[in-house]
Amino acid sequence: MTAATRPLAVGDLAPDFTLRDQNGADVSLSALTAEKNVVVVFYPWAFSGICTGELDEIRDHLERFVSDDLQVVCVSCDAVFSIRAWADIQGYFFPLLSDAWPHGAVARAYGVLNEGSGAAQRGTFLVGRDGRIAWTLVNGPGEPRDFSDLPSEVAALVG
Repeated sequence: MTAATRPLAVGDLAPDFTLRDQNGADVSLSALTAEKNVVVVFYPWAFSGICTGELDEIRDHLERFVSDDLQVVCVSCDAVFSIRAWADIQGYFFPLLSDAWPHGAVARAYGVLNEGSGAAQRGTFLVGRDGRIAWTLVNGPGEPRDFSDLPSEVAALVG
């Protein structure tokens, strides 16, 4: 991996973004971090097996991902219409954001766009209210992520 494509690391400033969610509303990282810490979860494809399992985990344990101090947003390069259909079928009521156009710009800014497939890697970034990355986890294709360290990282951040 070249320096230009390395995933963001702890201490890096998280690039701000505004993306449309599954309901067509604009969601900005800076607006969210003004209120809470944010977990940004990049995933490759709506409707795929591992991605469905990961987002099902978020849905089934939403209290670990959404609280007075924390908000989760999930980002893929899928079109809004695809993520809306997937959210409706799976019962995902947390923000799923479309990084479809310009294609993968946010995933690229975070260093997790797979240029070969045009999809995001499984990157997870905990962004503090100060806009800096406080914790990160990046998994390769076919490697489901383990969210088990997230609660302790959030606790340390809100301290």
